[in-house]
Amino acid sequence: MSTNRRVIDTTPERVWDVLTDGWLYPLWVVGASRMREVDPGWPASGSRLHHSVGTWPLLLDDTTESVECRPGSLLRLHARAWPTGEAEVEITLEPEGAGTLVTIREDARTGPGKLVPAPLRQPPLTWRNTETLRRLAYVAERRAG
Repeated sequence: MSTNRRVIDTTPERVWDVLTDGWLYPLWVVGASRMREVDPGWPASGSRLHHSVGTWPLLLDDTTESVECRPGSLLRLHARAWPTGEAEVEITLEPEGAGTLVTIREDARTGPGKLVPAPLRQPPLTWRNTETLRRLAYVAERRAG
């Protein structure tokens, strides 16, 4: 499982606000290119984000499902990105001084991506989530309080 951490210079509440605004998903998630729909009640367990991955004109419509939500501290997701498969993603928030320690853990859950040996699939996940956390910080640190 790939694990990335970053301290974001804003409160856990402001970071949580970004995570729970499904329409912002493509702003901070590497690979998501547009939103099509956000289920009512997002991020309650079982609700979904309907997004597309890729770049135009090669876009694939997919979904990300919330499988566990503890407001302000934990969001567990099943993120689909076919044809590569589905990933298990866990995002945790912890207060850290005046900021927030955000941790993302991710690994392949199903599909062809799961067939790639862990030592080969972890480096790209680590790179991707380094950029994902950078983008999340940009959005959360600049949102109006």
